[in-house]
Amino acid sequence: MAARTSKKAKAGYMISAVAELYKLHPQTLRLYERVGLLKPSRSQGNTRLYTDRDLERLEVILTLTRELGVNLAGIEVILNMRDKMADMQLQMESFITFVRGELARGFNATNERRTRNAIVRAAPPRVVRIVK
Repeated sequence: MAARTSKKAKAGYMISAVAELYKLHPQTLRLYERVGLLKPSRSQGNTRLYTDRDLERLEVILTLTRELGVNLAGIEVILNMRDKMADMQLQMESFITFVRGELARGFNATNERRTRNAIVRAAPPRVVRIVK
C-alpha cells in the first residue's frame, strides 16, 4: 500500500497550484476537505496533493456552487448519489456479464445434451447466408 501512496504523491498537485488554477482561496479547498467533499492524498511531509480525479471532483463541486448555487450540504448529497449511481452501474454491468455467460453456458449445454442423446450424432446445424 505504501508504494501506491507514493505513486499518487508523484502525480499530485499542491494546494497552491490547485487554488490558483481554479481561482480559489486555499482555505476553500481546506474547507471542502474538512466537510468531506474532497480527500486529497498526503505527501510524506503531510502536504496535500490533489490527483486528476480530485480535480474532476472539484470541478463538479465548483459547477454546483458557482453555476447552480448549491450549498455544501446539497453538494454532499449530490456527490454521494453520483458515487452510488456509479457503483450501481458497475454492479449492473457485472450482472449483465454474468447473465450473458450463464445463458451462453446453458445454450452450449443444451446443444451438447441434444448431440449426446441423439440416436444418430450429427454436427450442430450451421446457418448459411445466401447473398443474391
